[in-house]
Amino acid sequence: MTSGTNGAAAAGSWKLGGDLPVHRMGLGTMRLPQTGEAFAAGAVPRDRDQAIGVLRRAVELGVNHFDTAAFYFSSLRSANELINRALAPYADDVVIATKVWPGRDANGEWWQAEPHQLRGQVEENLRQLGRDHLDVVNLRVPRRDGIVSVAEHFAVLAGLREAGLIRHLGLSNATPAHLAEARAIAPVVCVQNAYGLDSPREQSDFLRLCGEQGIAYVPFYAIAGAGREAGATGTDDPRVLTVARTHGASPAQVRLAWTLRQGPHVLAIPGTGDPAHLEANVAAAALRLTDEDLSLLGAPTAGQDRPLT
Repeated sequence: MTSGTNGAAAAGSWKLGGDLPVHRMGLGTMRLPQTGEAFAAGAVPRDRDQAIGVLRRAVELGVNHFDTAAFYFSSLRSANELINRALAPYADDVVIATKVWPGRDANGEWWQAEPHQLRGQVEENLRQLGRDHLDVVNLRVPRRDGIVSVAEHFAVLAGLREAGLIRHLGLSNATPAHLAEARAIAPVVCVQNAYGLDSPREQSDFLRLCGEQGIAYVPFYAIAGAGREAGATGTDDPRVLTVARTHGASPAQVRLAWTLRQGPHVLAIPGTGDPAHLEANVAAAALRLTDEDLSLLGAPTAGQDRPLT
């Protein structure tokens, strides 16, 4: 693959909420606190200096959009506190998006916040990150049956936005119905869902709907796919391997480049705590897939042939 000279900027940019410009190649921090599978019992804490080095190198490569959560932690490391240590005092162009609703106790056990507990989760993120406001807070809908409404939780976040603790609001793990419900309460600047080359058609339709409404679509697990927290499986579709060989790229880079081609409102946040993986992921911002590549992989749902801003 021909390496780009513009780092994360090679993918273009998008303004979250119309006033927070970010490069479309960002960094997810779920994997920073530990090696191996995120949230796994007995996960090995990542070397602190390595994690901090990855964050600082990301900034050097032009990354200015970081995805995090207070529940991203291992026995010794917290993603938020690593971000604070590595990046504070924060540059004016650094945008940090976090998530609330789920939480984990000191033993790593999951719990789900009631609406009145959301302020405490927001304040925990503020404290850990060392900030007086949060750029973006995504309401992360729990992965369980029966979540038919986000209104009560989202209304609390809307109140915290009015109070100045939050600049912009988003949704994560959401459906079109959740988005419509939330937008009736307050503006939504992004939807963060699992999405990639192998995702079902309904997610592509949702991605397109977000673009039509001027809302950023932020895929997670674009590389890992069904591997989710455990990461990529190590095997890949023959079509992806063919395109990768054509460009001298890795399958992961092809998957990221394909994801970015789904629309100018799509923001990639590949997660890693490995310096080499970081370099490779950011380099994918400059990978330009041909029409023949896209035809082989499956045509993009919202072509990105127009210039990026």
